[in-house]
Amino acid sequence: MDPYTPLNIFLTVVKEHSFTRAAEKLYRTQPAISLAIQRLENELGERLLDRSGRDLALTEAGKLVYDCARRQENLQRELSNQLSELRNKAIGRLVIGANESMTFYLLPHLCQFRHEYPKIKLVVQRSRSTELPDHLAAGDVDFGIVSYRPDDERFDSIPIYTDHLSFVVPPNHRLAGRKTVSIKDLGMESFVGHNVPSPYRDNVIREFLRHKVTLNVDLEMPTVESIRLMVQAGQGLAFLPRLCVEQDLRQGLLNEIKVKELSLERTIYLVRVSKRPLGHAAKAFLDLVQKEQK
Repeated sequence: MDPYTPLNIFLTVVKEHSFTRAAEKLYRTQPAISLAIQRLENELGERLLDRSGRDLALTEAGKLVYDCARRQENLQRELSNQLSELRNKAIGRLVIGANESMTFYLLPHLCQFRHEYPKIKLVVQRSRSTELPDHLAAGDVDFGIVSYRPDDERFDSIPIYTDHLSFVVPPNHRLAGRKTVSIKDLGMESFVGHNVPSPYRDNVIREFLRHKVTLNVDLEMPTVESIRLMVQAGQGLAFLPRLCVEQDLRQGLLNEIKVKELSLERTIYLVRVSKRPLGHAAKAFLDLVQKEQK
């Protein structure tokens, strides 16, 4: 793709948030970059950038043009990938969107895929589950991994894993020797919580409210990994996806206890745009996942 067309220059300016940095990246002078943007604005008959403030800001028309330019960039990249795959079936690029906890469910599939297709470049892009439909529709990712089936006819979803929520405590905790507890036994305990909204988090809060038990979240952390480590350090108890703590349970770093009133399972889905043709790399990954499911 020619990086010097007015539309691509505009895209670079927006991404770099600066005419100067865009000029450096494109090996052009700043006046040349400014002139290209002015020509694009004149051609479209719309102001695209608000230059009145300290930082560049997109106008409403600018936001529309930016979204279209980004889709065009993705389509161009997809074309380049597919042409490369036609020349050499072993080469391609696969991009999967997933948030931190969803990545755990991908690992066995990724290891097998890397073993079978070592020359395909594999990228797992961190994305919030709520943002993944937009990333899929824009072509930013080939697949998304989410814990819900999107209620949108644009997408196909395939169940790839079923997991449950695990209540974990450090091995020296007073409850560590118990196999089961009641939710009412947890009203005086201190919990390490996830400060990112999720269906699991909402369900736990709802169950504590339903049973009129206080949920004392005295420490909030941004990632599953940080929560797991804080529980190991004795800083509180937590509810975490079982797959994320399996190794800790095997090594005796955490203990799992069943909470009688809490039995939360979730299905993990691989999601893609249903009518978009799959490239070689994406088709190979989909075939591998479906084969493993059978």
